[in-house]
Amino acid sequence: MTATDAQPQAGVAGAVRERSRRRAVGADPGARPVPDPRGQDARRATGPCDRPDRRAVGLRDLCVLVLAPLPLLAVALPLAVTGGGTRRWFGGRGEGQRAEAQAAKDAAAEAFYELDTAQRDLKISIETITAVDSSPAARKAVDDFAALGRRIDEASHAYITAVDAHDLDRDDLEPSVASRARAELTSAKEQLVRVKGELDRFGAGLGPLLGSAETQLARLAPAIERARQALLGASNALDSVRASGLRADDLAARLAALAPELTMLNQGAGRHGVTETLQRADRVLRDAEAVRAEAAKLPERAAEIDRRLVSLRTRAQALTTRSASVEPVLSELRRRFSAACWQDLQPVPEQAAVNVRRAEEKLKEAAQARDEQRWADATSRLSTVRALLNATDEAVSAAGDRLRRLDEVAKDPQQEIQRTRFAIRDAQRLAMAGRHTPEPRHARPLDDAVARLDQAVTALESRHPDYWHFLTVTEGLRQTVADVVADIREERGAGTH
Repeated sequence: MTATDAQPQAGVAGAVRERSRRRAVGADPGARPVPDPRGQDARRATGPCDRPDRRAVGLRDLCVLVLAPLPLLAVALPLAVTGGGTRRWFGGRGEGQRAEAQAAKDAAAEAFYELDTAQRDLKISIETITAVDSSPAARKAVDDFAALGRRIDEASHAYITAVDAHDLDRDDLEPSVASRARAELTSAKEQLVRVKGELDRFGAGLGPLLGSAETQLARLAPAIERARQALLGASNALDSVRASGLRADDLAARLAALAPELTMLNQGAGRHGVTETLQRADRVLRDAEAVRAEAAKLPERAAEIDRRLVSLRTRAQALTTRSASVEPVLSELRRRFSAACWQDLQPVPEQAAVNVRRAEEKLKEAAQARDEQRWADATSRLSTVRALLNATDEAVSAAGDRLRRLDEVAKDPQQEIQRTRFAIRDAQRLAMAGRHTPEPRHARPLDDAVARLDQAVTALESRHPDYWHFLTVTEGLRQTVADVVADIREERGAGTH
């Protein structure tokens, strides 16, 4: 509530306040009355020679007075001296007190309007804060402003009561009344000035809250505009994609889901709040940009799916041909090596055929999804095809690689033995570097590796050696040695820092 706003329940508001304001400053609210120390009657009291054309009339009146009986002269003489009224021609103490009272009234009116202006400005600041901030500090500011509003109403009531109680333009204004009016108006002005000081101090304390609120309000319009432009860009990108023959139904559905959000953005922060509107604008911007980006990439995505379909079909056909070579490899392994060397490869031909068949089925499903422009389904099917073909490729390659490695070790096992012994000796030298005795946690696995290697070499002297087991053991020993070396280097590297 402001000092000049009316409340339906307040006795000091409404018509009383408006009437007092007009009386204080005239018809123009911006005007300020300039009191005349002599008063209105003093302005009306003029001399007997005020106009030359009345000289004859004055002469006639003088004759009448001279010739009149004495009682009439005794009555008329005081009237002539006082100008026919109760106010003297030449002012006096009463006129001075009237002027002082009028000056006090003008000063009170000035204070009243300054307070009213400050309250209106501060009300705008409070509304700005409450539109953005719902924190405890903001709620306290609102409560404090309401309390100040009540004190402003009290001061305004005292001012209006003082103005309404005394008509300083009355011809019969008594000096005592003028003195009392001056005192009451001066007191009302002091109360108005005191409350305005409280209002100014309160407004100065709102700086941080108001600055934060204004910053958010400054972000509001640009954020909404960016969200609108993002929606427009997404819509244009979708239209371009459709013009190329792609439906993009999922993107269209996602864009349509943003329509209610745009409606709420257009309704503004006055209805939904500044913070919520800013969050909504950011969300719309992010989602619309995602739709636009995906729409822009859609032609390229379709072309990539087409390329993958062709590539995976070719690879499936090649694996079908390669799978046929697994059976001859298995036959060779059965003929030359023990069962332990080839038994785990027995299911490879059948499994390869099954995998290739499943891959071809998934390729058909992917092609159908591509034709129906179900891009996610097409991509998923192609990923399944790739996994099946990778597994088949590894199994088919494993059979040929097994035969090659077994041939090499059967021909010359020393190469594998020396390779493993070299790795163990190198690790032992590293473990002893700079030490008289190695760390037990390093020496123990290396000693075990030497013993296991000797056992594997001895097993090769049997009638039907298991070369595959030998290769598996040596490969495992090299991995163990590599782990010990990595542990030693990590430990010594940490000790140097």
